[in-house]
Amino acid sequence: MAKRSRVQTEQTINQIMDEALKQILTIGFETMSYTTLSEATGISRTGISHHFPRKSDFLVRLDSRIGNLFVAALDFSSQEALETSWMQAMQEEHYRAVLRLFFSLCGGANNEITLFRAVSSARQQAISELGLAGDRTINHLLGRTAMMLLSNFDIAKAA
Repeated sequence: MAKRSRVQTEQTINQIMDEALKQILTIGFETMSYTTLSEATGISRTGISHHFPRKSDFLVRLDSRIGNLFVAALDFSSQEALETSWMQAMQEEHYRAVLRLFFSLCGGANNEITLFRAVSSARQQAISELGLAGDRTINHLLGRTAMMLLSNFDIAKAA
């Protein structure tokens, strides 16, 4: 079997990461597996595990993409705009999946994930744009979101 070129290897890694991101945002990180990734990409489970030996490796590699996706949905022009945009984002399943992932990582045993950019970037931008009020707003929204996710509260009614 011929050795794969660097370009081919990068294309394979990107294909796997694109599918992993899609699955994290749709079926969730807990449900995503080497089998679901293999079935969706046509790449063997062994081939996937060669590039991503541990499942947490996907989160490490996708952290900034997930963070950018989440922050792009938020409006930091005022506290009210931030709250409104956050609650609107929560109406979409893929944004709820991002925050479910955040909460599942909180207090978890996974030492490789020490920072989750979706929330830390939102907090940094809120502080930059709104000062301490922005930090308090993010804390409030995280608490509100946790309660909604825990209770399966109707997110559409909360917006």
